[in-house]
Amino acid sequence: MMNMMNHTAFSQFILLGLTKDQGFQSVLFVLFLIIYVCSFLSNLFLMVLILVNHHLHTPMYFFLSHLSFVDLCYSSTITPKMLVDMTSESKSIPFIACATQMFFFAMFATSESLLVTLMAYDRYAAICQPLVYHNIMDKTACWGLVCGAYFTSFLSSVTHTVAVFKFPLCGSNKINHFYCDIPPLLKLTCVHAYIRKVVVLSMALVMGVVSFFAILMSYVLIIYNILGIHSAGGRYKAFSTCASHLTVVISFYSTVFGIYFRPSLGLKSNNMDKIFSIFYTVASPLLNPIIYSFKNSEIKKAVMTFVGKSIFAST
Repeated sequence: MMNMMNHTAFSQFILLGLTKDQGFQSVLFVLFLIIYVCSFLSNLFLMVLILVNHHLHTPMYFFLSHLSFVDLCYSSTITPKMLVDMTSESKSIPFIACATQMFFFAMFATSESLLVTLMAYDRYAAICQPLVYHNIMDKTACWGLVCGAYFTSFLSSVTHTVAVFKFPLCGSNKINHFYCDIPPLLKLTCVHAYIRKVVVLSMALVMGVVSFFAILMSYVLIIYNILGIHSAGGRYKAFSTCASHLTVVISFYSTVFGIYFRPSLGLKSNNMDKIFSIFYTVASPLLNPIIYSFKNSEIKKAVMTFVGKSIFAST
């Protein structure tokens, strides 16, 4: 056993990336660089906008600012390394760097799942319990919920990282992906492989499915209450506060389930995994601030005010 463990302890991994076509890689490099820069700046801008605009100091936008922070962090965990690999012959990543990348990505991805769940609960409280909403979602409660989400994500990520990297990985050190994601790394497990896969899948099911059904139940109650509003204007106003969040939830969970639960149903395709991952890691962090900017009237008003003040100050 010890000989096998010594033999299979990797010092580095090779990321096979998205494609071997150099010309196509150059096109993807430019495209993903533009998307990443726009994503980073748009999420940073949304965080600053919420911070400086007192009209946005409400629980909904408090959670949104943390969602932007998480989007900024987990895209930065993946995209810079991917862009470097696209411009170099060597696509190696040291063992410790791979483990670190997986840890932070798992933590921020779980944080996103929990934050969109908290945002669904916030919308439920605002629409279904408006008279006591400000008592339920006061500043202390909001900070407690966010800190709880980050702490839970940290524990979940530690569990995933230990399950994958505690024991040596076997076979080839080549990872058929563009970053150190959990599914391709689990394919390299040999020592206690079944237990490690059960631990990871169980944790993903608990975090993902529980969050999804919490969101689902929140929106069932929200829709039930909206249908009870007599005026069409009141129903529209109530639903409009949920539209941007619901769009983010659908885009987030459709890609998450596509990546992590499709293989368990016997639908396996490495190329499809990469396509889902591109949307999840590169496109989604850009889409979230765009969705909120276009679908939320208060954000649009705050942007216009901020831009107007900036232009006025520069003249």
